[in-house]
Amino acid sequence: MRGKRYCEVLLLGPTATGIEATVFNSFPMGDCPDELWRELDGEAIAVEQGAALALLNGPRYWLMDAVKRGSSDVISAMFGRIEMNRYATVAITDTTSIGRSYTPQTVDRKSTFIFRSGQTIFRLTADDGRQFVMQSWSQQVDAALSEADLVDLGGRLQLPTGWTYEAVTLTADLIVGASAQPAQVLQDELLNSYSLID
Repeated sequence: MRGKRYCEVLLLGPTATGIEATVFNSFPMGDCPDELWRELDGEAIAVEQGAALALLNGPRYWLMDAVKRGSSDVISAMFGRIEMNRYATVAITDTTSIGRSYTPQTVDRKSTFIFRSGQTIFRLTADDGRQFVMQSWSQQVDAALSEADLVDLGGRLQLPTGWTYEAVTLTADLIVGASAQPAQVLQDELLNSYSLID
């Protein structure tokens, strides 16, 4: 699945503790064709779905080699002419963190990501030692960004003080999401997404 294109629709609504985003994803039903993706209107989707806000997230490209889904029920929906499945929810307790780069959000997803030995991964290391692996790259900010560009991406990023970015060739499989803890996901300023290595 590495290199497969997809897109997401996030439906946001208030909760007692902040905001919750329900995440719908086009993978594996299709590759989110550009002409269909451009037809979508976030405001119209929010009204149709009864959400406070609908965010369009894509196009994006996966970087893991395989994913194992949990046993949670899958709910399908059509957004325009794109079929998507609901795979995750994001609890946002600090609303000021929305859109803030390098700020992890808690994601409730029932899946495990597998990065195979011999593959190159792109890893952020925080100043406290936590490590995050890039799970997908985005063409929302830089429409020409490709997987080949990711090796030297660190020179473009405005990393927080003490953080580092590096490309690493795996000598063993990397499994992300195998623990019972909710995932922690952050984005850089180019909207590439990273998962905490647990």
